[in-house]
Formats: sequence, C-alpha cells, structure tokens
Amino acid sequence: MSENVMDKTLMEEIVAANEARAAFDRFLASLFLYELKDDQIERLAHLEFERDGSKVAQGYAQMVEYLRHRNRATAQTLAVDYAHTFLGAGTYDHVLAPPYESVFTSKQRLLMQDARDGALAYYRSEGVDLPADNTTPEDHLGFELQFAATLVERASDAAKNGDIERLRELVSKQRSFLQFHQENWLPEFCDAIDQYAQTDFYRGVANLVRGYLAIEREVLDGIADALGIAGPECEVRSAWMDDREEADGDAA
Repeated sequence: MSENVMDKTLMEEIVAANEARAAFDRFLASLFLYELKDDQIERLAHLEFERDGSKVAQGYAQMVEYLRHRNRATAQTLAVDYAHTFLGAGTYDHVLAPPYESVFTSKQRLLMQDARDGALAYYRSEGVDLPADNTTPEDHLGFELQFAATLVERASDAAKNGDIERLRELVSKQRSFLQFHQENWLPEFCDAIDQYAQTDFYRGVANLVRGYLAIEREVLDGIADALGIAGPECEVRSAWMDDREEADGDAA
C-alpha cells in the first residue's frame, strides 16, 4: 500500500472517530450546563448503548435504570439534585461538587483562580470566545468540554483537507488540554459527585466523565502515535500568566 493510500485511510479513520467524540463531548457538556427538560429525559430513557463493560456503559446503564422508573416528578427531582450537587442549593458552608476547575486545583478552593486563566489561554489560542454577556467562569466543565469538541471538529476539518501540520497541531493541543485542564481535576470532581449526588442518574453522569477521560487518553495517544507525535505536550500559557507568576515570585 502506498504512503498516500495509507495517509488517506488514516485520515478517514480519524474523521470517523472524531465525529463520535465531538458528539459525546457536546452531550456531556450539556449535562453540566443545563438542567434536563422533559423531552431530554424521555430521549435518555430510551437510549441505546453498547454494553461493553466500560465506564461509559456503566454510566449510561445507571442513568437509564434510574429513568426506567420516571414519573411526572422526575424532571423536578433531577433539577433539585442538579442544584444541590453542582450549585450548592440547600447548603450553607460550601458547594458540594462545583463544576469548576479552579475549585479543585487552587489551595483556597476558590473560583476564578489560575485554572480559569489557563483555560482561557487555550480558548484564545484558537480564537474561541464565550458570549460577551457570559458571567460564568471560563473553567466551567461545560465550557471545557465544548472547547474539547471544537478542537476535535477542527482536527477533522484539517484531516479532510489533508493539512497534516494543522492536524498535528490540533492533536497536540487536545492532548495538552486533556492533561493540564481535565485529567488534573476531573477524577476528584467525579468522586465528589458520587459522594453528594442524591440520585443514581448523576452518579451515572460521573461515570460518563470517567469514561470520557479514559477514551480521550487512549484515542489521542493512538492518533498521536500514528501521526508521529512523540513526547509530552507543552502547556498553552498566556503572557499575563507568566508575568503574574514572576511577580508572585518576586513578592515571596
């Protein structure tokens, strides 16, 4: 088989894998950005999935089993659990499982810390901006997953266009973002969901996130190997992050 044919086959495989990955990323993002509506609950209740023993399959099974017993109150019950687990409704001292990277990576467990600036540096490196009226910190998991989907979709476009250098750049950026802004906090976040969620539905969502991490690492490392990308990835940083670290060092 010639190199050109091999390259074409590889590009087709990458595009096919990316289509499923991007759809899953955006679906997962929606579960953290919004409370579920009745029509979404009905679709999820009839979800078909591969029962392959993976964390994703385990998560889907928990969600579907919970929804098998749905009734008129299910949407309200899930909305209450969403608010309780992710927004801290009904608690007085802290939010239980806040979907923000900063809370899980800063010493003070606060919003709007270095992780937010770091996520924003990645977004801006690709010209991605949140709406001007957005008031939610940029390191919200929903936004991070949407950005991951954007990188996947742009990588597919590069593969379709035969732009190998741009494809390598995007795969490297996906691996870097996964390492520095998802693998570093999502396992602990999922454990917090398990501890504080009041329904098996959202405990199932936690397993979807665990499955997402496993799939992304396996798929991206495989693509990187096929494209000849070796070694650890560099973190995308902005100038203001380095300036602030230098100032903090001088102050110390």
